[in-house]
Amino acid sequence: MKILMLSWEYPPKIVGGLAPHVHGLTGELVRLGHEVHVITQGGDDLPEEENDRGVTVHRIQPAGLWSLDFIGYIHHLNFHFVEKAIAIEKRFGPFDIIHSHDWLAAFSARLLKQSWNKPLVATIHATEWGRHNGLHNDLHRYISQIEWWLCYEAKKIIVCSQHMRGELERIFQIPGDKLDIIPNGVHPADFHADKVGDNFRRSDFAADHEKIIFYVGRLVWEKGIQVLIQALPELLQQQPYVKVIIAGTGTQMNYLRHLSHRMGVGEKVMLTGYIDDSTKVGLMRTADVAVFPSYYEPFGIVALEAMAAETPVVASDTGGLSEIIHHGRNGLKAYVNQPSSLAQQIHRVLSDPGLVDYMVRNAYQEVQDVYAWSAIAEKTASVYEQVFEQPDVKPSNVHPIDLGRKRLAQLLQRA
Repeated sequence: MKILMLSWEYPPKIVGGLAPHVHGLTGELVRLGHEVHVITQGGDDLPEEENDRGVTVHRIQPAGLWSLDFIGYIHHLNFHFVEKAIAIEKRFGPFDIIHSHDWLAAFSARLLKQSWNKPLVATIHATEWGRHNGLHNDLHRYISQIEWWLCYEAKKIIVCSQHMRGELERIFQIPGDKLDIIPNGVHPADFHADKVGDNFRRSDFAADHEKIIFYVGRLVWEKGIQVLIQALPELLQQQPYVKVIIAGTGTQMNYLRHLSHRMGVGEKVMLTGYIDDSTKVGLMRTADVAVFPSYYEPFGIVALEAMAAETPVVASDTGGLSEIIHHGRNGLKAYVNQPSSLAQQIHRVLSDPGLVDYMVRNAYQEVQDVYAWSAIAEKTASVYEQVFEQPDVKPSNVHPIDLGRKRLAQLLQRA
């Protein structure tokens, strides 16, 4: 099949888990014999078009216009997505499937679906409701409305976990037969020792006698990184020689730095900012434990990465992480937003090498058996075949604008 994929991020532009997901999925779809084109953001001297493992990546170059806010920027981006898609179709011929990732590409996805009369598949990686534990302002409500609209327009919706399936059924009243659960994946070979750069040195991050507690990801509220810092005083009573390495960027960078000093553990915490892939693999492999204390986590691809790097995982018992981590078998789980619980589970990992060996072996085997991108791509291709073969059936005689107004009224009442 010929597939057009719309994603606002794609490596080397990585904001969260969406970019590695699209990267892993597209490469395996090509290996299965499909033709895949990705439209994504450009800039930063990236080529406008390149072949990445057989995937044709088309990057949008920034326009000379500036936006008043983030929503304005997303609108501009979608206009350019449509322009690029039209040019691609003229060069390469018509597509069979349009696949949109999250609300950020919803406008272009819907327009292309209607113009080309082609089926639209949408992957919903997270919801605005879930990210903020409700809708608390007009921006939240606006984004949530677009998420619902994308779900309405899509012929099939892919989610990464049972948790996300339940979230969409509850928040957007999506019928169950429109939803397919296909997990995120990982290439275990990407986290082997040969992927560590020659310039990586453990000593740049921690002393030889210190045990490394590693977090990597966006520095935002829902990731719960503050809980890890709050757990440190109790943990230090049992494990005085630890170093917490927090890698990534986000809105909470300064807050986390101030919090660590306020808690009296500033010298035990290093915020690295952005790190490249080879440094990420180096830290993941040399860490004594990888910790992901999220409040909200639709899936948790970083947990898979740690498992592939053969590093023990401690994660919050929430969302998709609850489905990935089986307590005591392939990792340990802590209660959500409970610093004492998190400290206890980290201490258990750092003090029980026999348990660590057992969990690491099980985790690596599970990554290979369950979360290989090859199997995930096959399941995704099966969804494409279903929507391509099914005739179009209008869900009701009610205009979608009227449904949208009704849905927005429900959201306003809840908020």
